[in-house]
Amino acid sequence: RLQKLKEMFISKFGSAPKFYARAPGRVNLIGEHIDYCGYAVLPMAIEQDILIAVEPVQTQVVQLANTNSSYLDFTTSVNNIQINKSKPQWHNYFLCGLKGIQEHFGLNNPTGMNCLLDGTIPPSSGLSSSSALVCCAGLVTLRANGKTLSKVELAEICTKSERYIGTEGGGMDQSISFLAEEGTAKLIEFSPLRATDVRLPSGATFVIANSCVEMNKAATSHYNIRVMECRLATKLLSKSKGLEWKKMLRLHDVQSKLGVSLEEMLTIVEEVLHPEPYSTEEICKCLGISLEELHSQILSQNMRDVSTFKLHQRAKHVYSEAARVLEFRKICSEAPANALQLLGELMKQSHISCREMYECSCPELDRLVDICLQFGAIGSRLTGAGWGGCTVSMVPTDKLNTFLKNVKEAYYQRDGQRLAGENNSLFATKPGRGALVFLEA
Repeated sequence: RLQKLKEMFISKFGSAPKFYARAPGRVNLIGEHIDYCGYAVLPMAIEQDILIAVEPVQTQVVQLANTNSSYLDFTTSVNNIQINKSKPQWHNYFLCGLKGIQEHFGLNNPTGMNCLLDGTIPPSSGLSSSSALVCCAGLVTLRANGKTLSKVELAEICTKSERYIGTEGGGMDQSISFLAEEGTAKLIEFSPLRATDVRLPSGATFVIANSCVEMNKAATSHYNIRVMECRLATKLLSKSKGLEWKKMLRLHDVQSKLGVSLEEMLTIVEEVLHPEPYSTEEICKCLGISLEELHSQILSQNMRDVSTFKLHQRAKHVYSEAARVLEFRKICSEAPANALQLLGELMKQSHISCREMYECSCPELDRLVDICLQFGAIGSRLTGAGWGGCTVSMVPTDKLNTFLKNVKEAYYQRDGQRLAGENNSLFATKPGRGALVFLEA
């Protein structure tokens, strides 16, 4: 692959690359939609990645090309980075990483670059291809400008810079992309960012299956509405408990301020929030603020047209999912005889909560989860933002081949469109290593 990339680079730019950077995609084993609420998640890096060949140049121009001809070339001045939020194209994610590093160091004369990108992560599949691209671009810019940062600092900068494209992400994708290590999943905690090894039990393999429903989270409001619903739930819960609600931004803040367990938080959610959707008027009444204040102080710009919010369901999902992450990690470290069954059960519960409480599944994902469970997965759930993308299933290693064959037949081979992409759509994966730079030998 490197040799092929190098040859394409030379034919494209007329000279050889000086170095390469890679950043992996990820699969989240458990802990969906809770990183931006301040809670720990449990992802692992996958072997699929974004690989970029780079040559720093004297001109202050960045030239981007992609080995996939459906992604068009792009050229821009490094001193005038414009990121178009309204139509997120592939090069905008590169520009996020570039801009993040430039701003962090206040680079006045950033180095120009020729870059050729090759990606093996299926796009819009919930395996974090966009964040891997942001991270890889950050790493490339760092190296080309002769700067150094720790992996944690890089992860934090890339998390912030991906917001230039309008995604209110929580930092899981960027953190695992940099902090991953081969052979182990990671418990990733936030504020401060830290990653702890989680050894997965032997005897099972994780399998990723793509529903073939594409979901680009920057191009949709679903994701950002959920972020806002969690923020509003935080405000209402805080206010009901006499906390300084204006300062509270994340559901985790409420729990830590009250000093109670996740189970107790679930009880508080039942007491305080009603299951019927809240109108903006009702939210204003609960908080004692005007509609204008709600829009200017709490909701983001793109929420002007949203008139109802489900707060009870979203908070219930977040607190129960946060508890499942801790339980998953505990089972992995204690490794009881029935560990696989217990972990499988948590994965199933997680999917049900994503489907019913967070409403981030879709009919195809639900069908794929059912098929995977039917053909021997011990646990299966959607992974990534949802509304399309992939499932992750835990499959007994000795049943892996029959599992893959049966799922292929049941989900992919009965549909011409899915059949076309089936090679990239169903694969077993092991925990891979994080982002790195290597020089041209």
